[in-house]
Amino acid sequence: MKKTVLITGASSGIGRATARYLATRGLRLVLCGRRRHRLEQLRDELSGQTEVCILDFDVRDKDAVFHAIGSLPGGFSAVDVLINNAGNAHGLDPIEEGNLDDWDAMIDINVKGLLYVTKAVLPQMIARRAGHIIHIGSTAGKEVYPRGNVYCASKHAVDAINQGMRIDLNQYGIRVGAVNPGMVETEFSEVRFKGDKEKAKMVYAGFQPLKPEDVAEIIYFVISRPPHVNIADLVVMATAQASSTIVNKSAE
Repeated sequence: MKKTVLITGASSGIGRATARYLATRGLRLVLCGRRRHRLEQLRDELSGQTEVCILDFDVRDKDAVFHAIGSLPGGFSAVDVLINNAGNAHGLDPIEEGNLDDWDAMIDINVKGLLYVTKAVLPQMIARRAGHIIHIGSTAGKEVYPRGNVYCASKHAVDAINQGMRIDLNQYGIRVGAVNPGMVETEFSEVRFKGDKEKAKMVYAGFQPLKPEDVAEIIYFVISRPPHVNIADLVVMATAQASSTIVNKSAE
């Protein structure tokens, strides 16, 4: 039976790459994001490979999340796999200079948004006593680096939620796991640096970072394991990256 996969943050980066990869495997897709025009373009691109439904909403908006997921048409309403991918970093300031709006955005998207979407999807998984939830975390959820403060805190929260959710949902046979990438060349740094493309480009200069497609293949591997196998927590970095602060920039 063809599985239905719901992906948040599907309009760019890891989410978009994952949608493209899963489409090649014939999985039915629910693509969620804030930028409807991008979602429409992606739907049109993939519609020849699989069935695609798009939902445009902001994960920070609790009412919008529940309304959108509650409005899924019949063929898409039974979500087999939830990929909680939506997330952002805003700013790279020491704690004493931190911007309160940046803090709110990171906590609201990375933590509360993940919880809202999961809460909206869970009832039908529990009723069927089946499902798979994948959280896209970060190596920032495993360590803390200078000026990472609140972003690292939000990803540490994802790590804790992943562990707690796996325990709570064990009784229902629902698989829960996380994929935690290191440095991936996406729009991530451009968002963090408020649109400064040159500063963002320097983050990935001098070495070969992960590509979104690398993470997409790993996500497919995780969700395609047989039902008795749950990959609970996976960390992946570029070969040149040893930690958040140690990157061999002569390795390109």
